[in-house]
Amino acid sequence: MKILRNIFLYTVLFSLLSPVFAFAQETQQEIQGIWHAQVIQITDTKTEILFPSSVESITQTLKAELLEGPNKGSVVTFDNDYIQLKEGQKFFINYFISSEEDTYYSVYEVDRRASIIGLMILFVMVIIVFSGKQGVRSLVALAGSILVILYVLVPTLISGFSPVLISIIVAIAILFFAIFFTHGFNKPSAVAFGGTVSAVVLTGLLAMLSIHLSHLTGFASDESVYLNFNTDGQLDFVGLLLAAIIIGAIGVLDDVAITQVAVVRELYATDRNLEKWRVYKKAMRVGREHVSALINTLVLAYTGAALPLLLLFSQSENAFGSIINREIFATEIVRTMVGSIGLVLAVPITTLLAVYMLEKYKDKEGKECDKTFHTHK
Repeated sequence: MKILRNIFLYTVLFSLLSPVFAFAQETQQEIQGIWHAQVIQITDTKTEILFPSSVESITQTLKAELLEGPNKGSVVTFDNDYIQLKEGQKFFINYFISSEEDTYYSVYEVDRRASIIGLMILFVMVIIVFSGKQGVRSLVALAGSILVILYVLVPTLISGFSPVLISIIVAIAILFFAIFFTHGFNKPSAVAFGGTVSAVVLTGLLAMLSIHLSHLTGFASDESVYLNFNTDGQLDFVGLLLAAIIIGAIGVLDDVAITQVAVVRELYATDRNLEKWRVYKKAMRVGREHVSALINTLVLAYTGAALPLLLLFSQSENAFGSIINREIFATEIVRTMVGSIGLVLAVPITTLLAVYMLEKYKDKEGKECDKTFHTHK
């Protein structure tokens, strides 16, 4: 479910940000532009060997019709050695006008929007069918989280505000949407919210210390380098790395907090005579099992995302210690370790809060509230 939620998040972010990119392109359309196009005909296909390797490179000669832009309807011919296309396939074409006023065309990307939108619709349908009103509330919470990221986190970070302060504020806002809109405005939600926020603050402090001790610069990826040039070096990339760690950790922290609160509540509902320390001990037993599974999931998720990089470095002749010392690996190790530690800390904090705050909750609120708060595990 977390993976699907991340896919949904990234695709929505792309859809909402595309008008911004389009505006940036229009301001420079006399120099460079990216337009929608369709392959009319493939007139030639050549295969070459890239020296000194034995890798084959396929070059197509394409005739394509421009579907938008100032030259809409015109047909252009150019060579393509990037993504292999088929006749009738739609794609995005990039053109560049040199200082000598020569025009060059190239394939920018395949048009994947239909499949992305279809996957998003399928995701929403599956959530609604299997989760009902609870699923609708979770989608509303997800939409709220996306809006906070787009209209608070991104603009404030670009404007140069403190990444640490902004990331904590945004994390709290996202947790508010994720917990209260999904599970209802009630006392168990408040307990889960308090426990998660406490874990986020501790995770942020640990991330600051880890980044400082590891001497990470925040320039582990090409995207950071490009962003640094585009912003004239005005951004704090160490702070941005810290913000990324905090935002990336809140999803699993939310998961653990909700589960622990639900476990404590069910234990109290089963036996009102249980002493607090017994409830805490039983809930922690469940929490340990949950955390063990989630840590494995967290590490594997990062490993899967970096699998091509791992394969690349497996071909290196450098020692293992030298490889993991590279910032690109060290960053992911710090990110994984800090997130996992925050995950572990969330369990005792949230469980302790729930034990003391939910002991008489059912007696005061009645059974009706049971319908508004359930674990999503």
